[in-house]
Amino acid sequence: MEGNFVVISKSIVSLRNFKEPTTVKKKIHLTPWDLARLRFGYLQRGLLFPKPDPKIDIIVSRLQASLSVALDGFYPLAGRLVKVKNEDDTVSFFISCDGSGVEFVHAVAKDIQLSDVLKLSGSVPGFFSSFFPATGIKNYHGVSRSLLMVQVTEMKDGIFIGFGYNSTVADASSIWRFINAWSEICFKDSGSETLQRHLQLKGWFFDGIDYPIHIPDPETKPTSFVTSTNLQEKMFHVTKDNALKLEAEANGEADQKISSIQAVLAHIWCSMVEHSGMSREEETHYRLPINMRQRLNPPLGEECFGNVSQTGIATVTVGELLDQGLGWAATQINKMELSQTDEKAKESAENWVKNVKIPVSVGSKDLVVTNSHRFDMYCNDFGWGKPIAARAGPPYLNGRLVVFQGIDQESIDFQACLQPHVVDKLLNDVGFKEYVHIV
Repeated sequence: MEGNFVVISKSIVSLRNFKEPTTVKKKIHLTPWDLARLRFGYLQRGLLFPKPDPKIDIIVSRLQASLSVALDGFYPLAGRLVKVKNEDDTVSFFISCDGSGVEFVHAVAKDIQLSDVLKLSGSVPGFFSSFFPATGIKNYHGVSRSLLMVQVTEMKDGIFIGFGYNSTVADASSIWRFINAWSEICFKDSGSETLQRHLQLKGWFFDGIDYPIHIPDPETKPTSFVTSTNLQEKMFHVTKDNALKLEAEANGEADQKISSIQAVLAHIWCSMVEHSGMSREEETHYRLPINMRQRLNPPLGEECFGNVSQTGIATVTVGELLDQGLGWAATQINKMELSQTDEKAKESAENWVKNVKIPVSVGSKDLVVTNSHRFDMYCNDFGWGKPIAARAGPPYLNGRLVVFQGIDQESIDFQACLQPHVVDKLLNDVGFKEYVHIV
């Protein structure tokens, strides 16, 4: 189903009041956390809305004008990456806050309905990948492509606002803070609106590392890009009551306090691995981005803008996961999260610089959890009502699990990308579906 997808226009949205930044603001050096993501694709998210009353041309104009204002307060998003060639045959990167602007796409998919997006049935990539503006773009492409990209797609009975962002400039916490501010400005529909806030940048917090960091060129070093094929996407929905039931069950088995989200993720991890076809001796990894703002010493404010997340990894064997059960699996997740300390983060970063490794992708045996149910998706009213769903776009990866706040109070949604045989088995797994509704 292509939905008669047509791109109507492409443009660059600039900061409304761009002023040449000071030396401090003009250049943002990249940390090991940033550089390790250079070969990954832009992360892509979006919000689904019923079709508003104003004509689409008015909607697009308002979105562009308010985006320009919002960028004044989050100016790194309108910059570009700069690659510097060093004399030792390495390269260095930094973000230049030069006000180059943000790519903005207006498209139409006149045969696609809200229900098509809500169900996400079928194989990927499908029609939905065209609703996002940064498909196929890697983070190192930020030297020539905007660090934030936006696309507004008009559907038969709705609109979808999709965006892709370079994860060297912002993590999920920062990007959703920006989206919240942008929607608030658009809602007020005031050309004179300004963001009365001072942007707190993350700065440089690795004192034991000299910058700029010298690394092999991610574009020229021979690599074997791993692509995932023959995958399906499904939406998992967990109600508040079911999350609490899993929490109670996990805590009844564990020797430490387990949260409801840890219990839910442990339930999904165990079920996915059970149906994966892996042998008992194989290792499986649970990967989760950890917000390090309050874990660093001294801590950074939660408002701090930038990529301040590192990936925590819990590693177990398939046999351990299946034999030990829910409480044990949730405990491994909890231990991993508790281990993400300032000392460990700085030690890991220093070791990374000594032995630079820029991964191409993560393994096919991993559960890769991204985003968070704590981000407020449904407050984003741009002036014609709140969204009815949040969704993720490419890149597609086996085992990817994008977490969203559910539209029902304290419920949780998961956008899962899995191999077809795993999906088929989950659909017939009574124990899994006791707590998780597959849309």
